[in-house]
Amino acid sequence: MIEHLLTRYSTRFVSQHLILAIDIAVVIVAFFIACTLRFNLEISAVNWSLYKYYLLVLLANRIIFFFYFRSYTGIVRHTSIADTSLIFKAITTSSLLTMIISVALSRSTDNNLFYIPISILSIEYFISLFLMIASRLLVKNIYKTLIVNAPGEKVNVLIYGAGELGILIKNTLLRNRHKKYNILGFIDDNPSLSFKSLEGVVVYSESDAVNQFIEGRNPEDIEVILAINDIKPQRKNQIIERFLQQDIIVKVAPSIYDKLGDYQLKTEEIRNIRIEDLLERDPIQIDNQNISRQLAGRVALVTGAAGSIGSEIIRQLIRFQPKTLILLDQSESGLYDLDNELKQQFRKYLGDGTRVILQVADATDEIRMRHIFSQYHPHFVFHAAAYKHVPLMEDHPYEAIKVNVFGTKILADLAVETGVNKFVMISTDKAVNPTNVMGATKRLAELYVQSLNNRFPNSTRFITTRFGNVLGSNGSVVPLFQRQIQAGGPITVTHPDVIRYFMTIPEACQLVLEAGSMGKGGEIFVFDMGEPVKIADLAQKMIKLSGLRLEKDIQITYTGLRPGEKLYEELLSDKERTVATYHPKIQIAKVYSSPFTEITTSLQDLRKALREGDKALMVTHLKTIVPEFVSNNSMYEELDGLELS
Repeated sequence: MIEHLLTRYSTRFVSQHLILAIDIAVVIVAFFIACTLRFNLEISAVNWSLYKYYLLVLLANRIIFFFYFRSYTGIVRHTSIADTSLIFKAITTSSLLTMIISVALSRSTDNNLFYIPISILSIEYFISLFLMIASRLLVKNIYKTLIVNAPGEKVNVLIYGAGELGILIKNTLLRNRHKKYNILGFIDDNPSLSFKSLEGVVVYSESDAVNQFIEGRNPEDIEVILAINDIKPQRKNQIIERFLQQDIIVKVAPSIYDKLGDYQLKTEEIRNIRIEDLLERDPIQIDNQNISRQLAGRVALVTGAAGSIGSEIIRQLIRFQPKTLILLDQSESGLYDLDNELKQQFRKYLGDGTRVILQVADATDEIRMRHIFSQYHPHFVFHAAAYKHVPLMEDHPYEAIKVNVFGTKILADLAVETGVNKFVMISTDKAVNPTNVMGATKRLAELYVQSLNNRFPNSTRFITTRFGNVLGSNGSVVPLFQRQIQAGGPITVTHPDVIRYFMTIPEACQLVLEAGSMGKGGEIFVFDMGEPVKIADLAQKMIKLSGLRLEKDIQITYTGLRPGEKLYEELLSDKERTVATYHPKIQIAKVYSSPFTEITTSLQDLRKALREGDKALMVTHLKTIVPEFVSNNSMYEELDGLELS
């Protein structure tokens, strides 16, 4: 009954006006006590007819500074050092002002009636200060004892980081009205802090915290919250990996380094570690000035604008303030959503700055593309429109060839025709020694834009960028695993040994812009993708990050490689080598290219195969033009080595 009553009222807060009234009452009581003490407890010796005016002057000053410093606005049960500091400032300032007024009036008028004894003001000062701070701390302690530490289910928490952010997280968790948190301690890498107390919470080293709170305990009973703003990705991964091995849930607070002081953190902002956090690398440094010089005041066209890569390119492009951004995609809903996002989040770049134009259009529609190029005359084209799903394109080679090859050809030809400065094509690591239709079509597109660059060296500069899987992109493995985990499993992995390279969407697009700005024409840029990741390990980590346990809560099942899939992807073929650039994460692949006339003739034959509608004939032509295309786990394996008659 009592616990229910306490819990019920624990969700309510005392009115600020009531706190102010109590503080005023404290001043009145303190003044009477001070007067009584000043006259050796002889109340009758106090001239109350005069001293009541002294009290009014003191009260007036106190109230003025209570309002000025807003010392009455804090939540009493969560009184902090900042709250006590405001009380100290309000009491001290008002006492000094009262003292100054009293002395000034008594001396200027030679009338001692205006003089308030310094002894009374001093005694009252210390009593008021003590009572206001002590009353708040008493309420806080009662709340902590009866509510926070009351019997019931609690979440045990270790906060990794004993700095300002760690303290902010501790206070945020303890303020939570819907969930009880028990702060076991802080963890900090600074050895000088070990076993010292911070706001009543002990600080431990990582090993001491593990030994004391984690070893031998049920991992479901504890959470670790990472509370370090400035931390290297490698160190962050080490910390997270250690606790994941213990099946401990790890969470992270938002990066609020520049907001600490007045920022009100919310418990719901403390989120689970995502797989993207584990795959983070050191921030990419790009030459913003060089990109800005080329793009500022120019017209840029982005195809596939509603896709995950195209939309992120736009988000980054808009910061360089091109004159016009043309967003081209056949998905009307995707463009609509992107347009709303830009209007909300990038408002300062729009209006008098960058003009955004939506174009719902199919990149394979030559007439429509010709109208757009003729109307807007883009200086830059970022070509991200493509079909990319390997198994689907294995079943639909017509669409893969139509979009990835002939869609690219239409745009590239128009770029030369209308004098586009640079044409940046987004390619894929699956274009290297392709084992599937999708990869072969992207390689053929690479070959065609390279041949155009060689055929018209003084015209448009064609640049190709190649990278692997992008975390969070449409259809990528991470969103798929997330949906499967939410559904309770199983998680489906094609093969226990399959590995892939991964990048985050922002870093991939940053490198695209950097490569586009440095490209002279004809290059295929490959990116440093870091270490390859085993997909089975990725699935296991995502299970742990979700607070689940492999085999007990959720299963992993192996379904076998899908048509056209490899066990591992490559960024370069055996015949290719790389040349370093000024950017450590970008290299230029030295690849073979086909003469323009030869590849043009081959494309004419491929177009005839499309008209025939025969899948085998289409793929056979692809294998002829891209001889390194050898099918894997596919219906087209029997076509390998065949020659067209």
